[in-house]
Amino acid sequence: MNQEQVYDVIIAGAGSVGTPTAMYLAQAGLSVLVLETLPSCGQASNKHAIGGVRATHSDPAKIYLCADSIDILSTWQETYGDDIEWRSGGYSFVAYDENVEANLKSLLAVQKSLGLNIDWLSADQILQPIPGLQPEGLRGGTFSPEDGSASPLKTVAAFYEHAKNFGADFHFNEKVRQVNVEHGHIQWVITDRERYTCRYFINAAGSWAGEVSAMLGVPLPVQPEAHEAAITEPTQPLFDAMVVDMRPMPGSNNFYFYQHPTGKIIFCLTPDPPILGFLNQNTSGFLTAGSQRLIDLMPKLMNLRLRRSWRGTYPMTPDGLPILGSVDSVDGYILATGLCGQGFMLGPGIARLLTHLVEGCLNPQEQACLESLNLQRAFTSEERLK
Repeated sequence: MNQEQVYDVIIAGAGSVGTPTAMYLAQAGLSVLVLETLPSCGQASNKHAIGGVRATHSDPAKIYLCADSIDILSTWQETYGDDIEWRSGGYSFVAYDENVEANLKSLLAVQKSLGLNIDWLSADQILQPIPGLQPEGLRGGTFSPEDGSASPLKTVAAFYEHAKNFGADFHFNEKVRQVNVEHGHIQWVITDRERYTCRYFINAAGSWAGEVSAMLGVPLPVQPEAHEAAITEPTQPLFDAMVVDMRPMPGSNNFYFYQHPTGKIIFCLTPDPPILGFLNQNTSGFLTAGSQRLIDLMPKLMNLRLRRSWRGTYPMTPDGLPILGSVDSVDGYILATGLCGQGFMLGPGIARLLTHLVEGCLNPQEQACLESLNLQRAFTSEERLK
């Protein structure tokens, strides 16, 4: 080993959370090292994301963090000059049964009180921004026009370049092997190459966060779960919004899709029962179920040909909410994990929150987020718009 290197902050993981966190910490003047086992940033779960970014949630902390992400991403090109393919196409949760309608309407008051630009649209009204949606049985839906999408790969690459420009170090193909804790404090981090000293260690390792946390003797209730997605050939522009159908169907709990700016349709579903573990082989079963749900919701897409499909992992928690903030038992250990497949949309907002946590300048809303999403919570609540 070479002479021991000292950093203010070491981050495990160069993905949707770790990379923007490195940028904001470095921008704040802190010395930052990001350790990533893969050859470049965004090569784990980030590259499997489909790009949706919404503040339309039921949990106040997630609403706040994702609204901050939208503020960052929607103004990114203006602020930093990079085209990350941001588009404010909106999100629509559509209702084809009374239970879904009641659930969506019951959340509107809280969502609006937290600043969301969202309304319930009747069946006729929802067909204006989403023409071609199956009208039979349609009861209406919520629509939030400021939600949108961006390119996960272009976005993480932009954060990476600016993080480096601000002075952050990234070590790729370097795996964390040990995190030493003495007298309740982070002491050093040992990899398969070097040993480093740091004041703060941030676990942003996604579905692998449990493995990292075990090195510090802190168990995490995070379980990797496999999800699949697919993309079609391009077609003429039809609609801008991400469409979410929350109805459970045989083999799936929900379904969502949108049209990419290139004209391609991207779609996903949440499998039921869950597919647990690090399984990355896509399946013909997903294509059958996913394609049928897509055609049922928008029949005019039935003749589109599929280009490819893929599978990634979601780091799931018992209540569907992230685990963020300091760990009581280890001074200097900070968690940013359990994002339940929403790391891309939560990442920028979480990055600014963690930077303020390290700097000691949290605002009241950020403090409330950490209080509700900490590891010590009971995990009894539930995100109703997973």
